[in-house]
This record gives sequence, C-alpha cells and structure tokens, in this order.
Amino acid sequence: MGFLGSRINPAPSVASDNVINTLKNVVTPHLSDNMGRLVGAVGLTRFNKTGKLVGTALTVKTRPGDNLIIYKALMMMQPGHVLVVDGGGEQHNALVGELIKLHAEQHGCVGFVIDGAIRDVAAFESYPCYARSVSHRGPYKDGPGELNVAVSIGGQVVNPGDLVVGDEDGLVFFPQECAEELLALAGKHAQKEQGIQDEIATGRREQQWIDKLLQAKGLA
Repeated sequence: MGFLGSRINPAPSVASDNVINTLKNVVTPHLSDNMGRLVGAVGLTRFNKTGKLVGTALTVKTRPGDNLIIYKALMMMQPGHVLVVDGGGEQHNALVGELIKLHAEQHGCVGFVIDGAIRDVAAFESYPCYARSVSHRGPYKDGPGELNVAVSIGGQVVNPGDLVVGDEDGLVFFPQECAEELLALAGKHAQKEQGIQDEIATGRREQQWIDKLLQAKGLA
C-alpha cells in the first residue's frame, strides 16, 4: 500500500521458536565470523545492562527526528518482533522513549534497534535496546515514513523478516533462510574455540593454534 516514501507493507512472519531458542545460546562473534566478518551493524550502543536480543525484524524507515510512522508500526507488532528503525542516524531528536517501549513490550516486541536517538534511558536497563545516541529532545510527528521495507542500520541493509541477534559485543542481522547453515557453522566455531581454550589452559608457551597462523604467513 502506498508509493515510494509512504509504503506500508504487511508485518513479516516471526521465526520459529526452535531457531530463536538456539540463537539465544550463540554469541554474535561466532555468527559474524562465519559471515565473512563483514556482516553486522556498527556504531550503535547497547543500552540494556542485562538480556540478549533475539527476534525477527519489523522494519521502519522514518524521516530523521520524526516518529509518526513508528506509531503505525506499534499497531502491527506481533510477539517475537524487533522494532528496527532507520532514522538516518540523526541524533538530535529521540525517536522512542519509555511510553513506546511500554506499549511495544506489552504486545510482545522483544527489543529495539534504532539508528537514531532514544530517551528515557533508565527504562531500557533490562529491555534490549541498541541506538545511535541519547537525546532529551522529543520527536516530531509529521511523517512521512515506510513500514516493512529494506532499511539501513549501522551500515547494513536489513530486510523485514531478517533475524536479529544482539549481545554485549554488538548486532548482526541475516535472512531466516540462512539460519540453519549459519547455526551449524557457529556450532563448529564454538567447538574450535573450546579446543583453543583447552590448549591455552596447558600453560605451554608454544601453541598449535598460534603456530598455524605464523606458519601461514612465513613467520614461524
């Protein structure tokens, strides 16, 4: 519905409980390392002090400093969605605060990713929230905006329905159809790192995992 700049598309289907629950036990470095170390948002700050963000992206593109279209997004929220807002990185006017957070949480939204500013920071201590910055100045409510279109978040394109994983190390996004393969790769990665930790625990100065890297570059 609507033309470019004012499109409102249906909310994406949320990922399966199995995929979501498995991702809750996978750290973002193991995901990004298996996506070429190239995929993931940069420049956003984690404002929650506890909790991990895992869910399905409901995307919003709004005019910088204006949150009218976010109110429409609230009417489309389903349990398991993550509110992912491309606010153009504008940092002077907060796009969300405690009231929007309370309403979204009540209807099953599992967290926020805001490429823009937030306010009422204390409200996000235990609710997953990543944003560009904080501003006490509130938003305008004039529009325009788009819902469930491709957006840009911290240098990455995010499509509606993409999986969102955020922890203390950062944020990654990827299509649901990639989840099975990526989880398998991340599992192998975790086993490899456990092996390295076990070797480090021996206390030996000479380590196979270091030797392999140095030999590959002719530094052994």
